[in-house]
Amino acid sequence: MKFVDQVIIEVKAGDGGRGCMSFRREKFIPNGGPDGGDGGKGGSIYFVVDTALTTLLDYRYMRHCKAKNGAPGLGKNMHGKTGESLELRVPAGTLVYDDETGELLADLTKVGEPILFLAGGQGGRGNARFATSTNRAPRHFQPGVPGEAKQLRLELKLLADVGLVGFPIAA
Repeated sequence: MKFVDQVIIEVKAGDGGRGCMSFRREKFIPNGGPDGGDGGKGGSIYFVVDTALTTLLDYRYMRHCKAKNGAPGLGKNMHGKTGESLELRVPAGTLVYDDETGELLADLTKVGEPILFLAGGQGGRGNARFATSTNRAPRHFQPGVPGEAKQLRLELKLLADVGLVGFPIAA
């Protein structure tokens, strides 16, 4: 097994889904009104400390980590599905640095507790949200907000587990 104590990875949270522009259509209801749903929220990036891991070898070959995007909104006021979040498992004692600025962002020591690192983008609003008494048929909606992205440097704090056994050599 190869020991890796420093890697550079790119992480990106999911983008929010766009809102929908839709109008209600039923047989005996004239000008039914807007019914476009909101887009789903993008997935977030979490770091989780795992005691079974001792090295950052997994991230040597997985340089790009991206959470899922939110689904777009649908007609009939149906909201889009929220994107799936991504949990990055790291060994205890991992330091997370922003690679561009060199700033220390996190020191991961608490075992099993997920730490929110990058939040996913908000979903856009559908045209049903823009209906007012004076504008009964709005024809606009919002696009989703892009998720956060960063280039990170992960470093593992090293502690030597070496001891000497026996008598010291005395001359």
